[in-house]
Amino acid sequence: MAAPRASSCSIRATGFHCHTLPGGTLAARHRFDRAYYERWYRHPRHRVATAAETDRRAAMALGVAEWVLGRAVRHVLDVGCGEGRWRAPLVARRPGVSYHGVDSSPYVVARYGRRRDIRLGSLGALDAIPLRESYDLIVCVDVLHYLGVRELRAGLGHIAARLGGVAYLPVVTASDDVEGDVRRLVRRPAAWHRRAFRDAGLLPVGLECYVRRDAAGALTSLERRPA
Repeated sequence: MAAPRASSCSIRATGFHCHTLPGGTLAARHRFDRAYYERWYRHPRHRVATAAETDRRAAMALGVAEWVLGRAVRHVLDVGCGEGRWRAPLVARRPGVSYHGVDSSPYVVARYGRRRDIRLGSLGALDAIPLRESYDLIVCVDVLHYLGVRELRAGLGHIAARLGGVAYLPVVTASDDVEGDVRRLVRRPAAWHRRAFRDAGLLPVGLECYVRRDAAGALTSLERRPA
């Protein structure tokens, strides 16, 4: 049996990024300048994900959100968005969608902020950023497993407070197969993350998608999963 492939992961909100290289090793870099994005987002050997992979994830998150909402997604918040790679596939599928990105990179905000509606900030301080009160879809991809407990819990609370539909919150846990340079990866048990989501009032509906607990009554028993 072939060995499991190591998971790829990235962090944009806290200044760290790890990426699966051939053979399942990870490399890290702590600067969010132009060279960083050229290497990890466009270089054919080192990039985190292809455009096709990002497109599939966006399609999945949109589909789940629209099933829960019973209508098309209109407003999306992307926290730790980097250069806003999710924006293009979302707009391609929903041309009228409103996309707001948040990232901690001054380079990203200076270069793409106006064109792609990206604001400077972080998950833990999301409440300090001028945003909509509610979003149909909130995306926070591969960020949570690099945060300290206080920022993670605060960030989940901020997400829940603005969530009007579905949040897509992928996270690496202690039971996931990740190898290589993971010095800043926080390997918490899956049960720990489940408690953190539950404490924030977020209920899992599968494929790392979550709804607010007070909105779960519209789902059937098998559509929602035990917290």
